[in-house]
Amino acid sequence: MKKSLIFRSCFYVACWLAGFAANAQHGDYPIHPILFTSVKLSDNFWAPRIKTNHDVTIPFTLGKCKETGRIKNFEIAAGLKTGVFCTEFTFDDTDVYKIIEGACYSFQIFNDPALEKKVDSLIDLIGKAQEPDGYIYTNRTIMGDSAHEWAGKKRWEMEEDLSHELYNIGHLIEAAVAHYHATGKKTFLNIAIKAADRVCADFGPGKLQIYPGHQIIELAMAKLYQETGDKKYLDAGKFFLDVRGPGKDDYNQAHLKVVDQHEAVGHAVRAAYMYAGMADIAALTHDPSYIKAIDDIWEDVVSKKIYVTGGIGATGNGEAFGKPYELPNMSAYNETCASIANVYWNHRLFLMHGDAKYYDVLERTLYNAFLSGVSLTGDKFFYPNPLESHGQHARSPWFACACCPGNVARFVPSVGGYFYAQKDKALYVNLFAESTAKFKLAANTVTLEQKTNYPWDGDIQVSVTPEKSDAFEVRVRIPGWAVNKPIPSDLYIFEDANKEQPKVFLNDKPVALTLQQGYIVFNRKWKKGDRIHIQLPMPIRRIAANAKVEADKDKLAIQRGPLVYCAEWPDSKDSRVLNLVLPATASLTGSFKPDMLKGIYEIDGPGKSASRVSPTETKTTDTEVKLIPYYAWAHRGAGEMMVWLPDIAGAARPLPAPTIASTSKIEASHKTRTLMALNDQMEGKSSIDQSIVFYHWWPLKDTVQWVQYNFEKPASVSSSKVYWFDDGPFGGCRIPAGWRLLYKDGESWKPVKNKTAYDVKKDMYSEVSFEPVTTQALRLEVTMKDHSGGIMEWIVN
Repeated sequence: MKKSLIFRSCFYVACWLAGFAANAQHGDYPIHPILFTSVKLSDNFWAPRIKTNHDVTIPFTLGKCKETGRIKNFEIAAGLKTGVFCTEFTFDDTDVYKIIEGACYSFQIFNDPALEKKVDSLIDLIGKAQEPDGYIYTNRTIMGDSAHEWAGKKRWEMEEDLSHELYNIGHLIEAAVAHYHATGKKTFLNIAIKAADRVCADFGPGKLQIYPGHQIIELAMAKLYQETGDKKYLDAGKFFLDVRGPGKDDYNQAHLKVVDQHEAVGHAVRAAYMYAGMADIAALTHDPSYIKAIDDIWEDVVSKKIYVTGGIGATGNGEAFGKPYELPNMSAYNETCASIANVYWNHRLFLMHGDAKYYDVLERTLYNAFLSGVSLTGDKFFYPNPLESHGQHARSPWFACACCPGNVARFVPSVGGYFYAQKDKALYVNLFAESTAKFKLAANTVTLEQKTNYPWDGDIQVSVTPEKSDAFEVRVRIPGWAVNKPIPSDLYIFEDANKEQPKVFLNDKPVALTLQQGYIVFNRKWKKGDRIHIQLPMPIRRIAANAKVEADKDKLAIQRGPLVYCAEWPDSKDSRVLNLVLPATASLTGSFKPDMLKGIYEIDGPGKSASRVSPTETKTTDTEVKLIPYYAWAHRGAGEMMVWLPDIAGAARPLPAPTIASTSKIEASHKTRTLMALNDQMEGKSSIDQSIVFYHWWPLKDTVQWVQYNFEKPASVSSSKVYWFDDGPFGGCRIPAGWRLLYKDGESWKPVKNKTAYDVKKDMYSEVSFEPVTTQALRLEVTMKDHSGGIMEWIVN
């Protein structure tokens, strides 16, 4: 149904952090992050997640790589086993690389010799699978001229489209640098250098003039340059950016030269990785045209194309950015990898410009859109992260295209590397958690220690301990949400201005709240025992979207501290939430629930429940509304969820009125979670309207399928109408070739005697009337040809 299902990507920053901070050559960012290895997180929020990632996510995903044949692909390519390429996608090698990368960071935190030994055995296998000239791509090595059609008949010929050969090598380089920094061993780094040399020999001026169909090699080459000092790798990374466009596909950002791009378009993960790569190469080459482009694109995203959760990628059709202000909720894609890429991009912009507004976006994405993508248990994942669900969404332990689990495995160990940064003698505190970080000054070492229960509490104490008394700056970020600015644009605003400002103290004495680029700046001669105390007010806030965001009209989102909240079905007495109304005047309170979802702050308030008493009449009744942090949804089973809550009844989705259809039980030849769409009385604005739930048969086509209503009791029916789902021209569903109705007569099915033709229409109901029949069940039989199909609503009278 979606071309996008074949395009996935991942990129990991921790290794980049090490390379750029530790081994600058000719250029660099003016601000350097403090590496996660110099930060000890001891809080109750991130530290347990990092431990779960080590104990569960990394071994679980490695096990999946073995179970699915990803590791066997290397064994066959190495000649250790026989067989054909084992997995579905040509780029599946990358999942092994990414998990190795995460493991390298994790065993630095937890000192795990067994995991290190496992990684070294995989690296040995990868080296044996590499071809003598450095090329490595197990699909072609195994299959030769019979390689996957996406790979083409020879090396690189499909690189701009589907082969992902450079994508694979980019991930390999990233993992190899991570391994070198973790162990000091050059075994993997030498494999990566050999592969990169192959790339440099084949691409560049006077050679192949091809851009990567999936960005990441640009970042990897910049990193390898930082590690080796060999400028050919930097030149290659820049070449892969500059060779893009004009006139190619905007899906992978090749429609214009990169310096001429000023709006975010196309696949959101590829885009954000490219923008991050442009930042890296701009920092290394001092190219202002790159900086101007990515600054403009950032403004476009933050003012028109980002969700209140920090997610990016509005549509599953290409996993892409939508048009300005196109931010649908149920069909929001917000790929987990896109959230990680958004963190990378905003982090680099901070390192370049030193403005806390980039951390306002980073923090929003980190605590909401990203965290939604991984379960509390560390072994289930979301690919898309919608802001509304009718019950069709559930986390999965794996995906055929498994970029998100591997990306999570390598991102989580690096989280500590985002908390602190340094520019000469200026020390930055950017994120908040109980932690300790060490900074190196010219002839001094400074330790910063945070005490806080963030994100549940806004009280933050930072102890400053220099080895010897010294003058330097400490810059503590004051989040935008704490000063009535949820995001650095007018895309979202707080409906209720908070008059309580953050309070700041130095050694228990009040300090005026004067901000420089979003930071409270302390510039003094520090001594042991000095202490900064920040009190961030954390009232429950209502957020409204810009009026141009049609999907959020007459709705409000709820936020407390950095966390966006949602309503979820287990907390509603009728297990439904899409019918809830939260009036703008309702008083909201909350409390911490230590035994709920591993500890959350729950928000409660009086609301309304909307229900239809007839297809045209709606009533509301009083009810209690309970809200949980968005990241914590979908841990208690599949069901309804929504972030944007209606503040008037007209914006809610009322419970269905009792009709023959709505009270029926549904059966189908092809069972999915979205069967409830048939009788939910939600009608789309068109056949492609994905703001409501729909049922589809994808990927089935050229077949006959059926859905069936089993009535509560025998009923007389004489007409029916169907609203078809059709996501053309890009999707795989179309209105059907034909349809008919059958009624159950005893144990047999008989076609109704239709009085009008079975018309097939798009963007409106297709109707039929027939001679009345009394029956216990009615079946809708659909014939599809060439394409698949789907149904948005099926009405029976």
